[in-house]
Amino acid sequence: MIQNRADYFRYLKEDEKHLFKSKQHFIKKIINPIYVFERLLRRCEYYRNTNKLPSVYLNPLYVINRIRLKKMSERLGLQIPENCFEEGLSIAHYGNIVVNPNAKIGKNCRIHSGVNIGSSATDDGVPTIGNNVYLGPGAKLFGEIVIGDNTVIGANAVVNKSFPLGGYTIAGVPAKIISSNSSESIIARNSSNED
Repeated sequence: MIQNRADYFRYLKEDEKHLFKSKQHFIKKIINPIYVFERLLRRCEYYRNTNKLPSVYLNPLYVINRIRLKKMSERLGLQIPENCFEEGLSIAHYGNIVVNPNAKIGKNCRIHSGVNIGSSATDDGVPTIGNNVYLGPGAKLFGEIVIGDNTVIGANAVVNKSFPLGGYTIAGVPAKIISSNSSESIIARNSSNED
């Protein structure tokens, strides 16, 4: 989580590196709605986590950015709460992404539209997802489960049990291991933005 100004700038840099496959002109970046959303999300996390006032809602910078983030969330169909994703978040497409506020997702996550990460009908537990995880379009992850590092979750998979070892491709309803291919090549390809 973002705890200081240095963390904030590191998160912004890593998010940008994983969001864009190659260097893009600044104007193209600032008109990209996902880029704007991710920057607002990180700004809200920064103001929330470094707040020294009795309430974060007394901080006008947080309130203004939170209102902008809420409007952008509604426009794009993204329900991604603060402090769920570590640095390197890459949202492939906007539309219908829902994440429970208690979920914890590691570094360098690539997430597609239609993904739902939440609690199940029988318990309040939420997923804990490792680093370098690829979440395919329409993937659903429910309950108190653990997904290991370098995992690929296929399109429309329904994951309701843990895969803590990681390094596999899982898919199906209910999800099962279908391949020993990890997400390393996918994540590397999406972060090949040379400095």
